[in-house]
Amino acid sequence: MGSFLQIKIYRHKFIAYCIFVVAIGLTLGTLTSAMLLNQWIGNARIEAANAFARVENELQYDADRIEAYMQRIYSNPGLMNDARSFLSSSAEGYLTNRLVNSQFSQPLVSFPEDVKTYLYSWAQGEITQISLHTARYGNVVRFNENGTASFSFGLPNADEAFRDTIMKGFVYRKKLSDPALGAPEFGEMRFLISSDQVFKSIRNFRFGNAAAVSASGDTYLIGNGQDQDLEELSRLAEADGRSHGFISKGFMKHILFASFPSTKFNFKFITLIDLSMLIRQHAGMLVTVFLIVLAAMISVLLLIAYNMRDDALFLRRIIQSIGRVKMANFTPSGPARYRRNEYGMIARELDDMIQQLNKHIRNEYLLKIKQQETEMKALQHQINPHFLYNTLEVIRSTALVNQDRDTADAIATLGTLYREMVKKETVISIASELELLQKYLEIMEFKYPGRFYYQINVEPPLLLLPTVKFWMQPLAENFFIHGFNTHHEFNLYVVNGFESEACYVLEFVDNGSGISPERLENVRSTLSNHDDPSSGSIGLRNVYTRLHFFYGNGFSIEIENNEEAGVKISVRISKEVIAHVQTDDCG
Repeated sequence: MGSFLQIKIYRHKFIAYCIFVVAIGLTLGTLTSAMLLNQWIGNARIEAANAFARVENELQYDADRIEAYMQRIYSNPGLMNDARSFLSSSAEGYLTNRLVNSQFSQPLVSFPEDVKTYLYSWAQGEITQISLHTARYGNVVRFNENGTASFSFGLPNADEAFRDTIMKGFVYRKKLSDPALGAPEFGEMRFLISSDQVFKSIRNFRFGNAAAVSASGDTYLIGNGQDQDLEELSRLAEADGRSHGFISKGFMKHILFASFPSTKFNFKFITLIDLSMLIRQHAGMLVTVFLIVLAAMISVLLLIAYNMRDDALFLRRIIQSIGRVKMANFTPSGPARYRRNEYGMIARELDDMIQQLNKHIRNEYLLKIKQQETEMKALQHQINPHFLYNTLEVIRSTALVNQDRDTADAIATLGTLYREMVKKETVISIASELELLQKYLEIMEFKYPGRFYYQINVEPPLLLLPTVKFWMQPLAENFFIHGFNTHHEFNLYVVNGFESEACYVLEFVDNGSGISPERLENVRSTLSNHDDPSSGSIGLRNVYTRLHFFYGNGFSIEIENNEEAGVKISVRISKEVIAHVQTDDCG
């Protein structure tokens, strides 16, 4: 990872990627946590709604039982009479009135026993107190947890036993009158439905903290005992007036509440959900979400770092390659593992370019060395041109005096050839190069009279092409050294030049002794592999080197034996390369 962090552009990119990935990860983690938290809150609200529905059903059931019992009283005269007797201010008065109002022909009916049977037992113990009231006092029947009844008579209506508070329960009131006597209301029955018994059935619901708050502000905490904070929060939620919302208690304490108003009694069912407590309860799930998001962010960053590291390696290799080229160090470096992208393509092409430059420089260096060696040898054998010209002119004059015309022409040709050789220009036309070759062949024709003949057949489009100087003569010289037969009466050397569709072709054909297959293969290998042999084929190698340096890859030489006799050397020059060769010195 340190390799790409050392490069400024990648360091800035990686920092930007880190910020982006962390921001995306935190956003996704926050959204996921918020969705989970919202789901948990929704589940708690659903549980609270189900619990409230259960309470409402319980209250409705008890109200139905009370209504049914009132119908029972009105339909049973004996029970109605006993209820009237129970309104006495004392137990003795109740027993006396029972006996006075009883009839010998009918069994006695007990209002308290009937209440226990039809209300306490059938209501599953939720109705724990029944009281009958006059305008001044009331008599009470209470049932403990075991269903045992206890009685109180003559209690003032303002007594604590009759205080309407949700802490004890819900009071259901019914007026009592005797329709048979046509009398107005003679009392009131109050049925106390125990809060403990009603809310006992919902304590297993998972809805957080809950309370029942009456209109007067009395608060019954469901399953939490006495907790002043919860009581205060419950009253705040009841006074808020909304069905749900938040209550803030400090910077880190936010309470979600849901309020359900009762249709049966004047109270509200309040549920309180502490968000911090809810988060702590589901801390395992939140930690799992955090770890998943963290692992995803680390994985993405590692993938980015891996890709940037590879790209940085290629960029570093490109920079190092450019540095080596600037320092003229073309030695190949170690092999690179190229990737299939633009960096890999650039690195691969740059390595190939350095290799080609190294190869080209080495070839040019060897060519310069060879040219220097040739120049040194030429200097060693250099003769004063004026002395040679004067000497040749004296010999030619002597030949003319002696009427030896052929000798004089040969000497004149040799002098002209030598003058052209020592001229400074290096690039001439094909026509000029053919003139030099022709002068050399004329001298050879003078040397071997009647046994050597030559022909030059070159099409006009080739005559104006630029070329290097003095490369055709070494090819002809090879014929006289290796292929010429002094005992043969007809030695022929032919030069043909013509234009094809893609190139220009020059053919040098002789009818000499030819080249053995082994030797021919060796010569071809020497030229194709750019070898530098220490012996053999020096003339051909020099010609190939000079022409290759001038024409580049747009030039080729082919050497082959003729079917009948001799050798054919074919020189092909691409038409495309002609436009790029040097023509300033072409004459």
